[in-house]
Amino acid sequence: MIMPLPSLLIAGTHSGCGKTTVTLGIMSALRQRGLTVQPFKCGPDFIDPSLHLAVTGRVSRNLDIRMCGPDWVRQCFARHADGAAVSVIEGVMGLFDGGSGSAAELAALLGVPVLLVLDVRSMAESAAAVLRGFECLDPRVRLAGVIFNQVGSARHLQLVSEAVRRHCRAEIIGSLPRESGISLPSRHLGLHMGAEADINRQQLVSLIEQHLDLDRLIQLAGEAQVPAAPPAAPLEPVVGTVRLGVARDEAFCFYYQDNLDLLTAAGAELVFFSPLHDKALPERLDGLYIGGGYPELHAAQLAANQPMREQVLAFSRAGRPVYAECGGFMYLCEALADSEGGRHDMAGVFPVTARMGQRLRRLGYRTAELRGDCLLGPAGSVLHGHEFHWSDIDPMPEQVRRVYALDDGRAEGYLLNRTLAGYVHLHWGGSPEAARWFVREMGAGS
Repeated sequence: MIMPLPSLLIAGTHSGCGKTTVTLGIMSALRQRGLTVQPFKCGPDFIDPSLHLAVTGRVSRNLDIRMCGPDWVRQCFARHADGAAVSVIEGVMGLFDGGSGSAAELAALLGVPVLLVLDVRSMAESAAAVLRGFECLDPRVRLAGVIFNQVGSARHLQLVSEAVRRHCRAEIIGSLPRESGISLPSRHLGLHMGAEADINRQQLVSLIEQHLDLDRLIQLAGEAQVPAAPPAAPLEPVVGTVRLGVARDEAFCFYYQDNLDLLTAAGAELVFFSPLHDKALPERLDGLYIGGGYPELHAAQLAANQPMREQVLAFSRAGRPVYAECGGFMYLCEALADSEGGRHDMAGVFPVTARMGQRLRRLGYRTAELRGDCLLGPAGSVLHGHEFHWSDIDPMPEQVRRVYALDDGRAEGYLLNRTLAGYVHLHWGGSPEAARWFVREMGAGS
């Protein structure tokens, strides 16, 4: 059975070819026409979904086969694409990069047509050879259209277009000039988050409407052949309701919305607070969830908010459930040392200093098997996530338990009192019982 879900996936030949700019432009132009646009992101990224939200007004969902499995991905896509005029999926890296987590695998799984962003700077007729290779590599992937980026002149466009029409099947949907005047600000972890990025939506819309055949793009989206998703097993709520404090501000902004939805479905009332701006934790909390983000950019302000740091420490020492990831873990350390030698006091739950480096420390998917019962499940449970950070910590004392056995051989997931923290960002789509277990643990302490 095929579901009527107009959709397309925007992929690139490689990272940096312009697919995020093209994606944001297409989303903005479709919304400008009055269409409801549902955004999605292939892979584990937190930043691109925040940009999607900024231009569409709708929460973007991560579709990650490696972390969540094919059934969850199909269910998530069907659930959130339903009712939208067009769903737009942004790919990750190059179309075929990432193995089972690639944009190509996702397009094949969901039956959506692909638009390829092809950077033609420094090439002409050879662009056809590149495109032809992408067309032929995997017959399961329908590469329906191509968008040329970084076109230098009318003559350049003519040479590229004639070669592509002669040798390739993909339709030419449009071309973007080299001097478009559009740039997206970036820093060490990638582009700026949507809430802080200065996105000129009207400029994006003008660029797309002038240079792309948006009508044909909409027609191609309507040709998606999305197979019906398998039914999802309901997540039974835990008896009773718990109040979970979720840190959310400029410093802590990396959350998978599906994790928050799973916690709500399991019976948690989410209460948002700011370690940067609030002087006290919300009242009557049963647990804390401190996600990742950019504590290193706000270290001085976090350190200056001593009342909040002391309350978080007291909450942990009282044996209340606390779960933290990456930037949240850094906040729970004794201090954060910046790359210029400055030292900033943090909450002090873990007796180590987190130290910012000058380069990426770890990047990649992680599978964690629980070696003992903890906030997220019983011993033997398997969780899935991703690691991406520039900092590292001093050696953790041996008396602090490690409950994650990571698939790269490391022991991580530090457990002290009932506080569980580490660098891995977990997505619970592949292990939804983790959310229910966390809610049960919070209820057990109330």
